[in-house]
Amino acid sequence: MTGIGGVEMGAQAARSRALAVLRIRSRALAVALLPAAAAVILLVGGSTGHLPGGGWDVLRWVVSVLALCVLLAAAGVALVVARSRPAVTPTVTVAEESAPDLYRMVRDLADRLDVPAPSAIALTPDCDSWLEDRTHPAHGPPPAEKHHDDLAGPGGAAHRRSATAPVLVIGSPFLWWMRVGELRAVLAPVVAGTGPSAQPDIAAARRFIRGLDAAVAVASAGRRDPLSRVACAGLGWASRLLLRSCRGHAAEMERGVAAAAAERAQAVDYGLRIVAQEQVGLAYAGWDRLLTRVALPAWRMGRWPSRLDVGVVAALTELSRRDRLAEGFASRLGERPACDLLEEPGVMDEAVSLLAARLFHGGPAETGADWSPVGWEEYPEEVVDRTWRTDAARLHRVLDTLGVRRAAEGTAPGTDGPTLARVLDHLTTPDAASTAPDAPGTAPDAASTAPLTAGSDAHAAAETQNGPGTPLADPDAARRPADDPGPSRPPYGDSDASRPPVDGPGPSHPAYDDPDASHPAYADPGASRPPVDDPDAPQPPYGDPGTPHPSYGDHATPVPATPAEDDEDDLADTTARGAALAAGLTAQLAREEAEARPAGARAPSSAPGPAAGPDAALWDDRALPLLPLQPPRTGREILTAHITAMVCCAAMDTAGAAPALDWLDGPSLLFDGARAADLAPSVLSLVETGDPGPLRAWMTELGIRPEKPVRLV
Repeated sequence: MTGIGGVEMGAQAARSRALAVLRIRSRALAVALLPAAAAVILLVGGSTGHLPGGGWDVLRWVVSVLALCVLLAAAGVALVVARSRPAVTPTVTVAEESAPDLYRMVRDLADRLDVPAPSAIALTPDCDSWLEDRTHPAHGPPPAEKHHDDLAGPGGAAHRRSATAPVLVIGSPFLWWMRVGELRAVLAPVVAGTGPSAQPDIAAARRFIRGLDAAVAVASAGRRDPLSRVACAGLGWASRLLLRSCRGHAAEMERGVAAAAAERAQAVDYGLRIVAQEQVGLAYAGWDRLLTRVALPAWRMGRWPSRLDVGVVAALTELSRRDRLAEGFASRLGERPACDLLEEPGVMDEAVSLLAARLFHGGPAETGADWSPVGWEEYPEEVVDRTWRTDAARLHRVLDTLGVRRAAEGTAPGTDGPTLARVLDHLTTPDAASTAPDAPGTAPDAASTAPLTAGSDAHAAAETQNGPGTPLADPDAARRPADDPGPSRPPYGDSDASRPPVDGPGPSHPAYDDPDASHPAYADPGASRPPVDDPDAPQPPYGDPGTPHPSYGDHATPVPATPAEDDEDDLADTTARGAALAAGLTAQLAREEAEARPAGARAPSSAPGPAAGPDAALWDDRALPLLPLQPPRTGREILTAHITAMVCCAAMDTAGAAPALDWLDGPSLLFDGARAADLAPSVLSLVETGDPGPLRAWMTELGIRPEKPVRLV
């Protein structure tokens, strides 16, 4: 099917499925009215003398009471379905005054497709674009349409229709990476979806499904009193039953809408759209890499990069260069970027970057002393250097807790600072210590390679007495005579230096080089929003005519937690000392996160924010982060990261290395302007087998001196 015939067939298929959804609604209403109809018949029969007798009187009372209860329950469910607030995607609204060229391009595209123009435009920190209906009364009235151009035609008919049209949500990476022509070609199938959205039956079916979705969310909210729990249980049962009945028809309706929109959009920039789809996949790969490797370490340090969209351009350029695609993309970079359609791209980029930090990490809504923006030029010093030194300080604090002495054997007298040699000597197994080459100026520490006996037993006794996680008052007390009080030494580092909460369990983005993790094509007629497999979970909003996307506002779906056995299995591949140190680091991180969480948690603000800020009034931010990037790190990963940080600190303080930012791999270490390599395998050898040989050889080659103290935060 092609041309107008294909569009009509897709629209008719969608309308038939919408009518099926509405018939289910009508049947539910008929079932609710059935007891009332029976009660009316019995009452009329009694008043006219056709149903006399005591038995009929009792039946009339029973049926009347039952009908009244059913009507009250049905009215309550209908009221909740009609008035509940549907979930919406957290976005940053783009006012027409701040992007007149973008609005003009979208309206011109709608005129070419002969469909209503979207009522507004919003940006989201995701590589996707869709239409979202925000006409529900809980979302506020639609923005007033006061345009003074001639794009809508005589009489402004298109503008009057667009007052109830859905909102066009555009992924912010598209604006910065794509050119103007590519963005117009990618948005054509999305904008074409406003045509079927204006069909009354399809619009009514979508409103009904969104209302059921919102009712399930209301029923899933926690209630304390028994009466509310009973009412919510009944509401949830009825809403889930209706959703289960409508699920198949709703999915087919969206597929029909997508087919009609894709068929209509073939008349506009079809050839360019095929080329632009390559940029969609590339943008998704670079965006995922930037968030997980570059932005996440900064968020954990209480800093949020304020130019994420600018960073994705740099990351994609670097990815293209490494994949030998730079020549193919060099010509397109000379064209006008789509971000030029915005009057102030920097302001929009900052607002989207803050929204991304809130969605993917759960940061506060406003900047403060513990949550401040950071520019890319400041990233190496403010994030990379600070992250490494904070991890190194935490590593030495845990070593103090475990009773490991601070000065390794063979060091100069009076050397009592935090050294890398202390970490190496503690993690080195006796067998590896006898064969590993010694770094210049160090000697094997026999005491540190002995099995954990007195120190670990004293620490276990202290935890039994003071509670788990309580550090020893004097870590070296178990190694000194009873009459020797020992010197008073504070632990290394600032105990107040803590990170914001690490991401909780959640779905991770697919790997950037995974060929199976491709992004759905916008012009694919079969690409529709699939129904939710679990009828007990709130379904995503059905405001997208053609492209599936996750519902950011779904708070009721539980996220599976990582079992503790997985962490134990992960530590089974390490040495006994490595496992003990990893457990101590994990506990210390948990305590720091628990202390930082009350300070970072803030109540949602009811005051209106700036024009370029997130639409906080449209979505519930009490369950942040909504989309965690990565699951919690295992004990071995935490131990490896802390040892790597300690090695990097020693390299910076003793060998003249410098922290740097790699757009695809995040924090990196530079020696004479070149990135250091082969560090990860050497650290893993120490963590997994207790063999420091590869790491000592690597440090010797670069001139790193592990016996020298390093500077911590």
